[in-house]
Amino acid sequence: MTASIKEVARHAGVSIGTVSNVLNRPDLVAEATRRRVLDAIAELGYVRNDSARQLRAGRSRQIAIVVLDVTNPFFTDVIRGAEAAVDKHGVMVVVCNSGDDDERERRHLELLEEQRVRGVLITPVDDSRGSRLEQLIRRGTPVVLVDRGAGRHSLCSVAVDDVLGGRLAGDHLVEQGHRRIAFVGGPLSIAQVADRRAGVTQALEGNAELINVTTPNLTVGAGRSAARELTALPAADRPTAVMCANDLIALGVLQELTRQGIRVPQDIAIVGYDDIEYAAAAAVPLSSVRQPREQLGRTAAQLLLEEVDNAGQHQHRHVVFQPELVVRESSARPLRRRPRQPSVAS
Repeated sequence: MTASIKEVARHAGVSIGTVSNVLNRPDLVAEATRRRVLDAIAELGYVRNDSARQLRAGRSRQIAIVVLDVTNPFFTDVIRGAEAAVDKHGVMVVVCNSGDDDERERRHLELLEEQRVRGVLITPVDDSRGSRLEQLIRRGTPVVLVDRGAGRHSLCSVAVDDVLGGRLAGDHLVEQGHRRIAFVGGPLSIAQVADRRAGVTQALEGNAELINVTTPNLTVGAGRSAARELTALPAADRPTAVMCANDLIALGVLQELTRQGIRVPQDIAIVGYDDIEYAAAAAVPLSSVRQPREQLGRTAAQLLLEEVDNAGQHQHRHVVFQPELVVRESSARPLRRRPRQPSVAS
């Protein structure tokens, strides 16, 4: 059992206040006394209860980041960026996984408020004005939305223009000569998925037919199932290209097409989204819409610390990054069996 501060004081022959000063304000304690207290701490194996001290002061050294899926490499990179931003401030990042479950998210937020974390970075399950999130803000815990636009004045946000990202992917596939293009991803209640599909829809309007395959989640397994659904279509009705809502879906589609002997990109081209590390390392390197993942996390954490340090004077900001399309082998070759038809002016 860890020794108490009272036992340290008794062992060193000093008051509890002197031990506290050695730990928190050593310059107020004479060298000989300070040395005696430090020796007592070492001999007894005393470990200070920093958490309790911070709670008494009402200020934690922790910020939390609540993500939809901790197994998704996209969020791993976002977390890494947040850690890099707060590390030099002596702040630790606590990671919570909502699992895309609003009830689980609510429990996380309640526990984080009880722990009096310094602030919360969150990619919320529901993009609406959730009462629990608003309650957290009203009670004084700063919140920054990550990978979501805020659309409100009560908090900061960092996001990527996902409509533009979807449009970049759609434009690329149309330019490659594709006229039947599938969008694979879901659920559409996730704002990013809906925005990416909206961008693809804009790009294909008047240029190509869009086939929608909505998935229950954004996993490799969901991508494999979607690919089976597409390949079950009559050959004449199959898409010649697939734009996926994220790279995990795209990897699943690639796996299933490869298993069935369907060539990528000669038979079906694929474009993913996020440009995670595995995209370039796939058996057929995946084209993908790149997001500045670490920069998202770093910027969100910086905004949070700014709000903490300037309470009452902080001006909320909404930072939107621009995505870029990275073209690789999975969509790079022009489609030969269906050449693009010249547009006809009306």
